[in-house]
Amino acid sequence: MANILVVDDEMGIRELLSEILGDEGHVVTTAENARQAREIRAAGAPDLVLLDIWMPDTDGVTLLKEWQRDGLLTMPVIMMSGHATIDTAVEATRIGALNFLEKPIALQKLLKAVQQGLTRNQEVARPVLYSAHTSRPAPVAHEEPSSVHVAAFTTQVSAVSAMAPHVSVMSPPQPETPGFILSFDLPLREARDAFERAYFEHHLNREGGSMTRVAERTGLERTHLYRKLKQLGVEPGRLARKG
Repeated sequence: MANILVVDDEMGIRELLSEILGDEGHVVTTAENARQAREIRAAGAPDLVLLDIWMPDTDGVTLLKEWQRDGLLTMPVIMMSGHATIDTAVEATRIGALNFLEKPIALQKLLKAVQQGLTRNQEVARPVLYSAHTSRPAPVAHEEPSSVHVAAFTTQVSAVSAMAPHVSVMSPPQPETPGFILSFDLPLREARDAFERAYFEHHLNREGGSMTRVAERTGLERTHLYRKLKQLGVEPGRLARKG
């Protein structure tokens, strides 16, 4: 878990990055302008900063210069912009930025850049600035159950339902989540949603809320996974805190 500061004047960008990085187990603090970023930096150095270039009061490159001039550029800084030129990116790198991400930011590029920045900075121990929790649950060692594909499951439900419409089925109990009861009297869509909800909650609990590991475990792209969880009403952050 790392302390990450996101500086961007667009609320949507701040919320999106906070959600993604929070799901990865990081503590995210946001600032909508350079003034707020200065105040947060004055309170202590975060482990990494994601800094937008174009902001209304002071642009990101100018803020980067200030930190470099005042000896405050002691943490990795990743610049972000949707309109920056190559010259701007080169200048930011010359001043001391670790990396540059072009908007709209590709998810894998974001996670890779953040991991590289934290790896570079991991030898320096830093205090937690704003933390809702200070530890993540250790992974539980147990035998890996065989995965069940949603499409195959719903096909089996339809087939068995035709022969025994009033039978209920219970999934095998799992270490992290109790078994769930699924009635064959439900419409197919509701039955499928109930199974998918229990399926994803099981894996989110198992992986401590890490969207990256859940995506790998379920074989879904992260973007698709986010959409699916939102559609099902599953909240990864709540499940991570519960775990």
